[in-house]
Amino acid sequence: MQHALAEARLAAEAGEVPVGAVVVWQGRVIGRGRNRKETLKDPTAHAEILALREAAAYRGGWRLLGCTLYCTLEPCCMCAGAMVNARIDRLVFGVRDPKTGAAGSVYDLLRSPWLNHVVQVEAGVLADEVREMMQAFFHALRGPEVVG
Repeated sequence: MQHALAEARLAAEAGEVPVGAVVVWQGRVIGRGRNRKETLKDPTAHAEILALREAAAYRGGWRLLGCTLYCTLEPCCMCAGAMVNARIDRLVFGVRDPKTGAAGSVYDLLRSPWLNHVVQVEAGVLADEVREMMQAFFHALRGPEVVG
């Protein structure tokens, strides 16, 4: 999770919302990503998507069985769908997203019995550190009255 936090810090330094993700396989980071939507002008350039792409390239295929994705923020529907399609075994994330979270907050795509793969989910890892980073970013962007 520390690697995901490092990616989130890099995103914030670039003026992006501080979301970072890494894919781990056999104890090794094989994919890294950070939010790059503004930089790349690409609505799909979420941290999780970029980390999954790099991991798939490393593994030489789209199936990422045996992998864990660590992410600072609960994934959205797009990212959760990509994790299901990639057959990720496990997701570990820091803070829930009460507006677009798809790992239990608003939706629960990762554990849906109607899909062809179920992902194990662990929430709240390093949540305080992630929350502080997000609040600092939005405080600097919008001012203290928005952060709450």
